[in-house]
Amino acid sequence: MALRIIIADDHRLIRQGLKSLLESQGFEVVGEAEDGRSAVKLVKKLDPNAVIIDISMPELNGIEATRQIHHETPQVKVIVLSMRSDRQAVLAAFAAGTSGYLLKESAFEEMIIAIKVALEGRTYLSPAIAHVLVRESIEQWSVSAEPMGRGISSREREILQLVAEGRSSKEMAESLYVSVKTIETHRKQIMNKLNLHSIAELTKYAVREGVTSL
Repeated sequence: MALRIIIADDHRLIRQGLKSLLESQGFEVVGEAEDGRSAVKLVKKLDPNAVIIDISMPELNGIEATRQIHHETPQVKVIVLSMRSDRQAVLAAFAAGTSGYLLKESAFEEMIIAIKVALEGRTYLSPAIAHVLVRESIEQWSVSAEPMGRGISSREREILQLVAEGRSSKEMAESLYVSVKTIETHRKQIMNKLNLHSIAELTKYAVREGVTSL
């Protein structure tokens, strides 16, 4: 039995092109919508296996349409096909309930993969978008991590980990080829910067911040 698909895009040529490609692969395109509101109505009426939907559409945008489809017919998988690759659009789409996100510039073979992954109950994110999210997440983490660390240096983080792992000042000094006094000075500076007052508090901080997994 052919998988039933609805295509929602405000550009007729894109709908026709997708329909032709999908049907050539054995899918059954049971409906087309040129706006988000029509897409929601068609999904409730035709109960497809999946919906391929654009974000930028009149009447009701693809994000809100996805949210309504996911809420009212959660068994239907929604796959976003968009020109937008920005972090805000991608995260908003997944928060709304989409099972897949890929770009209109993607190869058709990727669309087939996204549909199959979604119907298996998994999530598909185009590699073309994934690297953007990873890069932006790293940049955002780097910005937020510094205030949290109160300017802790790389060497101080190294010592913080050793403290959390239960190493003595002598062991740390031997490991880092410095004096015990230097270790104790670093430890005091770390505690002052973090406003912590005991080894136990330092250990909790180190675990919470991912410095160590102990």
